[in-house]
Amino acid sequence: MFTQISDASKIVVSKLEGWLDQLIIMLPNLVIAILVVVSFYLLSKLIDRLLRKILHRLMQNESVVKLILSITSFLIVMIGFTVALGVLKLDKTVTSMLAGIGVIGLALGFAFQDAAANLISGVIMAVQSPINVGDIIESNDIFGTVKSIGLRATTIYDPQGQDVVIPNRLIFQNLYRHYTINGQRRVDLSCGISYGDDLDKVERISIEAIKKITFLQVGRDVEFFYKEFGDSSINFVIRYWVDFRRQPDYLKAQSEGIKNLKKAFDQNDITIPFPIRTLDFGIKGGEKLSEVMNKG
Repeated sequence: MFTQISDASKIVVSKLEGWLDQLIIMLPNLVIAILVVVSFYLLSKLIDRLLRKILHRLMQNESVVKLILSITSFLIVMIGFTVALGVLKLDKTVTSMLAGIGVIGLALGFAFQDAAANLISGVIMAVQSPINVGDIIESNDIFGTVKSIGLRATTIYDPQGQDVVIPNRLIFQNLYRHYTINGQRRVDLSCGISYGDDLDKVERISIEAIKKITFLQVGRDVEFFYKEFGDSSINFVIRYWVDFRRQPDYLKAQSEGIKNLKKAFDQNDITIPFPIRTLDFGIKGGEKLSEVMNKG
């Protein structure tokens, strides 16, 4: 038994000596490999600083900037490891590693399709899309101010003071309405006047009333159009433009228009009629309430 233990010890010692010899032989290459990795790491830091300045000039999304910088640094360091493994003559290891990364990437791509789509959409939106933080947009039936554009989703602050989170791919793939990109917005104000009023007079007084709004956009005419014969009124729409930066700009213009129209109509005896309903109390129709009660 002692002989077997002695033989096993000799085998282990022989292996260790062989590894030590190989280590001594590969020591120069190992030092070079370590220097290569350190050099590529320092290179990644240098490129990180330079690229950060450039990206901050091109985009405002800090999350996307960090993502691009992280990916760039990772790729540079990986190249360094690949070169180091080549110095150590571990080419087969490099091939196996790349194959493993490819398989893992393929599996993750299928497993996280939506996450990947949101990520790519977020990057494209940050680089090419006209949507920026602070813009007012309407997307997927959500209206509000863009609060942040993240890697996965965009947060919109709605008029009720709530944060609404929309996945980036839904904004990128679907239609959206951008309210602030042109810096202007049209107010369409609908109203109705009685059938007994003079239509030309109503049009003239309505336009004059709207023109009294002091912050109308310069160079834009106030437009007036009659739309339809309603049940109890002749309905019209009056349209005018205002400079638009925030939602209160639009709401104030709408409110001022309503007040000016009401004041002008009251001063000129123009009637905004209430809805009129005719009640028929007869079984066959055509009977008044008094007639029905007398029969009872």
